[in-house]
Amino acid sequence: MSGRPRAVRVARVAVAAVLPGELALVACLVAGVRPPGWVLAGAEALVFAVLLLEAGVLRSLYVAARARGADRRAARQAAVQEAVPVTVRRLVLHELRALASLGRWVRRRTHGVRPGDLAAAYTGPQTAMMYGLLFVMVTETVGLAFLIPWPAVHRMILVLDLYGVVLVLALHAACVTRPHVVRPDGSLRIRYGALFDLAVPPDAVASVRVDRRYPEGRLITLSEDGVLDLIVGSQTSVTLELNRPLPFTRPLGATEEAHTIRFHADDPRALVSALRQPA
Repeated sequence: MSGRPRAVRVARVAVAAVLPGELALVACLVAGVRPPGWVLAGAEALVFAVLLLEAGVLRSLYVAARARGADRRAARQAAVQEAVPVTVRRLVLHELRALASLGRWVRRRTHGVRPGDLAAAYTGPQTAMMYGLLFVMVTETVGLAFLIPWPAVHRMILVLDLYGVVLVLALHAACVTRPHVVRPDGSLRIRYGALFDLAVPPDAVASVRVDRRYPEGRLITLSEDGVLDLIVGSQTSVTLELNRPLPFTRPLGATEEAHTIRFHADDPRALVSALRQPA
């Protein structure tokens, strides 16, 4: 019995550590640092070994859960929850949701918007930045194709760069297809792509106003006095005062509370008007 918990701990630490290590190696290659061939081979062997370890641990946990009487779905969920750290699970989930948004974007469909709802876009300040980043990434991919002399390294970098391009497109697609939503009853859903989703019931709203600000900080910034800034393109345009603190979940799973929420909408007046005049 002691062997399995030890294997689970090793697998959790390994899967949480190998991804940053792989990204650090790629960063060295992009920066022009040329590690010896044995370093590259060792890194790939390490990734393969961690994947094998994770697969073995997941299988043993799945078999144990089935032996306790769990059905297949419950056994799979229990195995993943025990073997994979929550931060890794959430990152993978965000990534899968963003990638799924690409298909929704192509079909011009939105997520979580029902008839009668007001969908409030918020991508205006970041669209030019996103496409500029894509241009730089594509240019870098083409440039590296001529600069890297080793075929194996070139193929690895090409795959990573192309996946990076797809991921940036997916992030933007998730923002486009997951707008803020105002329901007819006055409830509000504040979102940022697949990374942030907060439901605000109508009885929690004390006041709302158009209030354009240019705060500094990361995407999600919480001040000591409970003011949550959801920053898009270095700006917010709506301030929502709450009559009670609301809990929210950060992208990696931490839960905190906000008394005031400042976020961006491309048409803040329409959103504020819809919140003030529920059906």
